[in-house]
Amino acid sequence: MNQQSQDASAFPSGERQNIGWERETLEKLVFANLREQQSARRWRLIVRFSWLVLLGAVAWFWFNQDAMGSAVSTPHTAVIDIKGEIASGAEASAENVVGSLRAAFEDSGAQAVVLLINSPGGSPVQAGIINDEIVRLKAQYNKKVYAVVEETCASAAYYVAVAADEIYVNKASLVGSIGVLMDGFGFTGLMDKLGVERRLMTAGSNKGMLDPFSPQDETQNAHMQRLLGEIHAQFIAVVKKGRSERLKETTDTFSGLVWSGQQAVEQGLADGLGSLDHVAREIVQAEDIVDYTRREGVGMRLARELGVSMGRGAAQAAQWRGSVLR
Repeated sequence: MNQQSQDASAFPSGERQNIGWERETLEKLVFANLREQQSARRWRLIVRFSWLVLLGAVAWFWFNQDAMGSAVSTPHTAVIDIKGEIASGAEASAENVVGSLRAAFEDSGAQAVVLLINSPGGSPVQAGIINDEIVRLKAQYNKKVYAVVEETCASAAYYVAVAADEIYVNKASLVGSIGVLMDGFGFTGLMDKLGVERRLMTAGSNKGMLDPFSPQDETQNAHMQRLLGEIHAQFIAVVKKGRSERLKETTDTFSGLVWSGQQAVEQGLADGLGSLDHVAREIVQAEDIVDYTRREGVGMRLARELGVSMGRGAAQAAQWRGSVLR
């Protein structure tokens, strides 16, 4: 009888089964641990590779930005798009537009700057920042600024446009809307019908002002109306300063009405009819057009998406590891 059979015969059958079960369980634990280590190594490699791609994309983006900025030196017309809502975080935010303006003014080859506008408006704060910067840069660099309106130049967009030396429109453009609004909804009547009670707790008697689920308060409404009136007065002052004697003011000029491009020219809200090409060729007399608009490039977009993906993957990995350790 060999040694193995002797060892096996040394234990009762029940004990031999227990030994086999323990050995099988131990093997499973060892293999599970190996798989976990392999998975962890793969994840570390993925993270490192992703970071390399991210850093490479960012470096590529900045390199190309610098190359683009330094390559433009011959005489040209600088153009900056102001499209969509003028708001913080939007493409037409003050941060983006001001950055584009500075790059255009600093380039010695830019003979003038054209704001190509197609916007329904937005934040008066963002528009005010852009307007102030245009005025400052014009004085510093002694360059002309022209606004060219495509479909729409209304409200905050017109606030920006009046900082230009001249405004050109299409005869069918929509221009104006010199006013300020604050809107919302009220649900108190509906709540009464449904038997819903609003329970609002505040520290400060006006902290719940304009709450859509509470009745309107005349004192608070009067305060907000004065606030809107003050911002409207600032808007009017900027328009009068920008358009000066060219503005043919009527009772409707600052009422919030919008006009066609042709009507805007007649009322002095714009200077004439013309497109971007017309202004570059006939007014600036520099037919070459260079776009200075700040946009999210491929490299930055890739970097952002990789960053989001990596963050999500890291969170999932941490959650998975946590469930294993519990």
